[in-house]
Amino acid sequence: MPRHFLPILLALSASSLSADDRNIDFDKQVDFTRFRTYSLRRGNITAKGPDLNTSIVKNRIDAAIRSQFSAKAFEESTRPDLIVNWSLGAVNKRQVQSWPTGRFGRGTRYSSYRFTEGTLVLDFIDQSTKQLVWRGIYRDDESNSGKLSKKLENDVKALFEKFPPKK
Repeated sequence: MPRHFLPILLALSASSLSADDRNIDFDKQVDFTRFRTYSLRRGNITAKGPDLNTSIVKNRIDAAIRSQFSAKAFEESTRPDLIVNWSLGAVNKRQVQSWPTGRFGRGTRYSSYRFTEGTLVLDFIDQSTKQLVWRGIYRDDESNSGKLSKKLENDVKALFEKFPPKK
């Protein structure tokens, strides 16, 4: 492989580390127009890093959820239609990549990247049936947990783009 392709290959492989993944699932039998109130119940952080496992991050997530519900004309209530639970987990990962080098590709060169993979899960439970009716999962890869912490508000906003679901 010519040497001038190496920087391009590295740039393409590094860009795959910063990909975000959003997944929404909901009960298609539920009429979401009947929900107008919510209550934040359980927020759980299972990250070991000191950048994420703090009351500051917990309050930031709670505030982001409240802000998004408010923007959709929902009210926080002690007698809610929806119960909201959320969890945030993060693990440090390493990705190893290889490519052929040398004459006729007989050698191999390796490169490794360390990153933090964070997963934010929002669960909305119907108070009357106690059943999960909506789940949003946002996976984010960042070079460190501090960067992940700063993106949580936008991650919550991205999940709320698909709530309430359209029929």
